[in-house]
Amino acid sequence: MHKLAKNARKPAAGEVIIPDKLYFRIGEVSRLCGLPSYVLRFWETEFPQLKPSKSGTGQRMYRKLDVESVLRIKNLLYDQGFTIAGARQHLRSEVKRKQSPLPFAVSNGAGKSELKQLRQGLREILGILSARH
Repeated sequence: MHKLAKNARKPAAGEVIIPDKLYFRIGEVSRLCGLPSYVLRFWETEFPQLKPSKSGTGQRMYRKLDVESVLRIKNLLYDQGFTIAGARQHLRSEVKRKQSPLPFAVSNGAGKSELKQLRQGLREILGILSARH
């Protein structure tokens, strides 16, 4: 029996472990994700974040990030029941949330108390720094 590497862990049921490689061919991604190749090619036309590069021979070369995106899309469509348009919108909103400069929302009064606490903390830090000079 093989012993697992120190940092390796046993995958959870249904979890896909993506090998540590730079590129994956479409057939490999198809097997890893349990999807036919034609579905992957179709998703490339529907989801802008799914853009595998092509080799000199025209072979699609997926990066690990692309494979993760495929798995995320598959989860949204097959497990959570999103439509393609709904999944596309959901992924877009996730990207916008990640790009938000603040870790909390301040629209409609949500997060205002946190923002006040943050401002007060920054004023205290500024006071400490000003006192040193």
